[in-house]
Amino acid sequence: MIKKSAVEIIALPAFTDNYIWVLRHAGQVAVVDPGDATPVREYLAQTGERLCAVLVTHYHPDHIGGIAEIIAHHPVPVYGPASENIAEVSHSLRGGEHIQLPEIDCEFDVITLPGHTLGHIAYYGSDIGEAGAVFCGDTLFAAGCGRLFEGTPAQMYDSLNKLAVLPAPTFVYCTHEYTQANLRFALAVEPDNPAIQQRCKDVAAIRAAGRFTVPTRIDLELETNPFLRSDAPAVRAAAAARLGYSPRDAVETFTAIREWKNHF
Repeated sequence: MIKKSAVEIIALPAFTDNYIWVLRHAGQVAVVDPGDATPVREYLAQTGERLCAVLVTHYHPDHIGGIAEIIAHHPVPVYGPASENIAEVSHSLRGGEHIQLPEIDCEFDVITLPGHTLGHIAYYGSDIGEAGAVFCGDTLFAAGCGRLFEGTPAQMYDSLNKLAVLPAPTFVYCTHEYTQANLRFALAVEPDNPAIQQRCKDVAAIRAAGRFTVPTRIDLELETNPFLRSDAPAVRAAAAARLGYSPRDAVETFTAIREWKNHF
C-alpha cells in the first residue's frame, strides 16, 4: 500500500481574490505563493506553528511580495523557478526535480509550465490526500487558465496538457478565486454543455454561502474548462465562429478561445 501524506491544506485569502496555500502537519507548515506577508504572519502567531518552507510558482508580485518579510522573521528555504528573478529563492528549480519536505510529510515533483510566465512551475504531490494535489499558480484555474504574459499559445497549451494528464481525481490548488467569471465564459463557449450548466449552479451556491470554490479537480476541469477542451467539437465550433474558418488544430482552437477570453 502506498503511504499517503498526513498533511492538511488550508487557504489564507489575500488581496481581493488571491489564495495563499498553507500545508500543515505536526505543528509545521509550508506556504505556497505568499504574495502578502500579513496573513501568513498572523496565522503563525495565532497557531504557534513553525514555518519550514516557502514554495513559489512564478515571480509576479501577488505571489512573491510577502516572502522577504516572512523569511526575515522565519528564516526558511525558499523554493522557486530558476529562470525567474526572485531574490529570496534559495533552492532554484528547473523542472523535473523531486523535492522532499519531511517536516510536513510531503514530497513533490516539479513541473515546468511556461505560458503565463516563461519560468512558471508547479508542485505535484501524488501522495497528498486521497487523490494527489498540484499547486499550479496561475496556469490552470477553476474553469479557466492564466493570461499569456510571456509565453506563446502553443507553450500554454502544452503546459495545460501536462496538468490535464495527471490522475483524474487530482486536486488542483490554483491561486485565484476566478471561478464564477470563468464559468460565465465557459458557458458562452459551450452553452449546451450540461456539466458547465450544473457547475454554474453549484458555484453560485458555494459563493452565496461565502465559501471557496477551489481546490478544483482534474476530472471536473476536463468536463467544464474550455481551455482543456480544444478537441471538443463544440469548442472547435466556437473557435471557428470567432476565426471565420475552421481551426487547423487544437493549438489554433486554444489560441482563438484564449484571445476571446481576453476581451470577454
